[in-house]
Amino acid sequence: MIQWSEQQQMIQKMVRDFVEKEVVPQLDDIEYNGVPPYDILRKLIKTFGMDVMAQQNFEKQLARDKAKAAGESAKEKKKEGPSAMAGEEAAMRMIPIIEICRHAQGLVTAMGVSMGLAGGAIMSKGTIAQKERWALPLLTLEKVGAWAISEPNAGSDAFGQMKTLARRDGEGGYIINGSKTWITNGPFADTIILICKLDEEGVPAEQRKIVSFILDSGMEGLEQSKPFKKMGIGSSPTGELFLSDVRAGADRLLGGSEDSYGRSGAKGTFMQERAGVAAMALGMVERAMELSVQYANDRSQFGRPIGQNQLIQLKLAKMEVARSNLQNMVFRYIEMTAEGKQMTLAEASAMKLYAAQSAMEVATEAVQIHGGYGYMRESRVEQLMRDAKILQIYAGTDEMQIIAIAKDLLSRA
Repeated sequence: MIQWSEQQQMIQKMVRDFVEKEVVPQLDDIEYNGVPPYDILRKLIKTFGMDVMAQQNFEKQLARDKAKAAGESAKEKKKEGPSAMAGEEAAMRMIPIIEICRHAQGLVTAMGVSMGLAGGAIMSKGTIAQKERWALPLLTLEKVGAWAISEPNAGSDAFGQMKTLARRDGEGGYIINGSKTWITNGPFADTIILICKLDEEGVPAEQRKIVSFILDSGMEGLEQSKPFKKMGIGSSPTGELFLSDVRAGADRLLGGSEDSYGRSGAKGTFMQERAGVAAMALGMVERAMELSVQYANDRSQFGRPIGQNQLIQLKLAKMEVARSNLQNMVFRYIEMTAEGKQMTLAEASAMKLYAAQSAMEVATEAVQIHGGYGYMRESRVEQLMRDAKILQIYAGTDEMQIIAIAKDLLSRA
């Protein structure tokens, strides 16, 4: 794949027009004034039929799950190789991410966590009853979802330092105590996927099972904080969760058992996050470069446009290198999906590392090209710079990506 198809370009334009009309006029409200982003996102989802597609996919998967549970040896499709449909679906997922991130990366974060992480966790690991009860409203954003793993003392070492515990109550249920922080959608979440440790007597803390629960807002003992004030991505509300003797029945144990969604399930979710960061970075880099090229042509100093200065040209050239590389990464991801192939851990982590660093470097240089104006909120490049920083932190810091890449490469030797 070397370029977007005509149909994809048409969708791209439609999404870009929607963002210009519906998002940009409300940018200050959702980024800086505390207005929740969910109404805008629901309008986006309905406008492009994403809710209908989500419902159709949900019904198909549920029917397959029920047939399997009933022991029906359904006519299973032979594994097909390349699938143009799978590639097209991957492209349709990437295009809105790219276009929204040109202006409000936080919207993608809020939507992705609710629909992709929370809804996706239930669809991939939940029981049939759990899918019927909780999944569809998350997949259509009728309800807001959160995926809670981070804790005050457990960032990159999420499992090793985890303190939130679930204790068996002797009646088939659990009592949960602890806290979670930096939780996307936390302040407004209706449904929360909570990852914690099982309180197993006599088992060292680092060896205890990781278990996951589906919680609802309003449960006794569950408190959701107000949104944090953050450096960037204000359109993605972030907060804390506090759990004090929260009672969860066995029906809330994700997957129906203590082994259904542990360390491997949570790590798989991180992989899913990393694949989308290149598309997010591409949108931000495209916008930063557009604004910088325009400013370099319009701004004159010492009798000529600053774009005629070689140092400015060097900055613009490096931006184009980053943009081209990121676009090729997105295209490669789409092609791999069409071929039914998955990236290795090293590949996914390398993509995330490069994308995050490129977004930060390009946004920083965009501010530098704009000079004093670039430091002003009005320029919008300062927002891109602040938003870009989180890409180097969430879904695994740059440092953790380096470790993951090296470990994966060394393990193959």
